[in-house]
Amino acid sequence: MTVEPRQNKRPGRPRGTSDTRDRILTNARELFARNGIDKTSIRSIAAAADVDSALVHHYFGTKEELFAAAINIPIDPMTVLVPLRDTPVEELGRVLPSILLPLWDSEMGAGLIATMRSLLAGADISLVRSFLQEVITAEVAPRVDNPPGTGRLRVQFVASQLVGVVIARYIIGLEPFASLAPEQIAETIAPTLQRYLTGELPALS
Repeated sequence: MTVEPRQNKRPGRPRGTSDTRDRILTNARELFARNGIDKTSIRSIAAAADVDSALVHHYFGTKEELFAAAINIPIDPMTVLVPLRDTPVEELGRVLPSILLPLWDSEMGAGLIATMRSLLAGADISLVRSFLQEVITAEVAPRVDNPPGTGRLRVQFVASQLVGVVIARYIIGLEPFASLAPEQIAETIAPTLQRYLTGELPALS
């Protein structure tokens, strides 16, 4: 009878198992909800899950990708944010819905909408707020901060319009709006989004 040598296990350094991955996600979800994205580090998530930070990066990559996994968003947020970085400010109102509407209409988007519906109806609304404020707003607001101090509110006006599209088109299913081609909706709301971003708004005067 052959006796397998006993493997020494380092305390506090669990192996990379599915249980470990789930534990990382659970702790990430709790920390993101409690502290927001910006104030939650990969290191703090690793400590809460009792694993090395390198293991968190191995499973999930960047903090944004980990956040997407934690709230079950089937896309990397950078899929949307990276193209926006190369878009001139005066074209953001057109490009943003042109990216989002086809994405939301795709098979991958169906999973995203299901996740949003679940989050909006549940106790994780703080995760949606963190995503909008700390990822989307942080990315776009500095570029439209004119006059100074208005960028954050400008982006929130845009978010209100886009969330309204999601609710009307995908959650409530208002017809004929729900059956319009994504290009039609994008072209229709683009001037309004651009006005929110760069135009004069009574709320900002």
